[in-house]
Amino acid sequence: STPGDGPKTEWPELVGRTIKEAKEKIKADRPDLKVRIVPVGSTIVTADFDLNRVRVWVDTVAEVPKIG
Repeated sequence: STPGDGPKTEWPELVGRTIKEAKEKIKADRPDLKVRIVPVGSTIVTADFDLNRVRVWVDTVAEVPKIG
């Protein structure tokens, strides 16, 4: 939503940002929301619509996967 339309409902400016930055910005704008981090394509999520939840879909590997 745009300024003046009420509480913010989407954050296009966060595309390409880190998960931490996205979560912090959403919580700063809307502390009433639950922020859920969801890996693209690997997690089953409920189909319900929850006005108190924001899903942040992520699809990049930030560090080299390794044993240990």
